[in-house]
Amino acid sequence: MTETISLPGVEEHIGTEDLGQKIPLFNVVLLDDDEHSYAYVIEMLTNLFMLTKGEAFQKALEVDSFGRTIVITCERPQAEFGRDQIHAYGADARMPESKGSMSAVIEPAGEGK
Repeated sequence: MTETISLPGVEEHIGTEDLGQKIPLFNVVLLDDDEHSYAYVIEMLTNLFMLTKGEAFQKALEVDSFGRTIVITCERPQAEFGRDQIHAYGADARMPESKGSMSAVIEPAGEGK
């Protein structure tokens, strides 16, 4: 006969109530404009998001072609930080008409706009 022994103060179901809950993810979306060069976009994405130059070039093509590109998908605090880093990156010194940083937004992942 097998006997089950429970230790006092130890719960059998630790953390199981959270197993069914998923953490919502958010996209950091870079928006196109005519005040920033491909070189700027590539530099910014490699510096801020650790993308390779090839990955960053593909994102530059996408933002130029479609007006937007998803840079990264992550939890909300990291997405807000990524968006804020894009907003703080500064103007493109290669283009005299560039007066500031590029624009970015965050949106719930899976909404595809």
